[in-house]
Amino acid sequence: MTAELDQLAGWIAASRRLVVMTGAGMSTESGIPDFRSYQGRYTRDQSLPEVISIDYFYRDPVAFWAAFKDIFQLKLSAGHAPNDGHRLLAALDDGDRHVTVVTQNVDGLHARAGSRHIVEVHGSIERAQCPSCGTVHDLDWINAHTLPECSRCGDILKPDVVLYGEAVERMDDAVAALADCDLLLVMGSSLEVGPINQLPLIARRIGLRTVLVNLGPTQFESAFDLRITDRIGLVARELAPKLGLTL
Repeated sequence: MTAELDQLAGWIAASRRLVVMTGAGMSTESGIPDFRSYQGRYTRDQSLPEVISIDYFYRDPVAFWAAFKDIFQLKLSAGHAPNDGHRLLAALDDGDRHVTVVTQNVDGLHARAGSRHIVEVHGSIERAQCPSCGTVHDLDWINAHTLPECSRCGDILKPDVVLYGEAVERMDDAVAALADCDLLLVMGSSLEVGPINQLPLIARRIGLRTVLVNLGPTQFESAFDLRITDRIGLVARELAPKLGLTL
């Protein structure tokens, strides 16, 4: 892995506008289980597309919220801390280099680590919004109520997460960031969820260098100039000193 890390460190050092796309594998070392690996919850529980769908939210909001809180471990989420992978991305955005994090994750750990330019294409579990008046409520409010209702108008809150049956948020922002960068780094994503999984293909079409750091295979291996198969935390700890960073 040493040669690959040296190559990646050189490309990052030369980059001035970096886009990093992150998936569930980014947060597993923070104790948050992934969804789509062979041990992931999506693989083990095929009912997920139903119970965390927009249709189920409107049909049975009480059952929806109970399932949603269980699946995303909301009462435990405050105990999850950013890991070295999150800290590396925050440290890379140092003023001389602009780093946009395009994340599929809804855990809010990139923001907690200090990343400043984040595109949350699937939203965040740390917020819920009133469908009627638009008032946003934080995680403390969500966890304090079995059925979270709006403090302003009393309507049932909807989590600020893209549910099954809803369109991905901010895809245009992700593509715009890609069009204005010089390197795409994909970390911890199986690239199974569209349309965000098209970013590496778009990057290739516009001539960007592309790098994948992921433990498992993806369906788009040929879209990458460099592939590192190892844990993100280990890769981050090895990369940091090569880039003059402390995590």
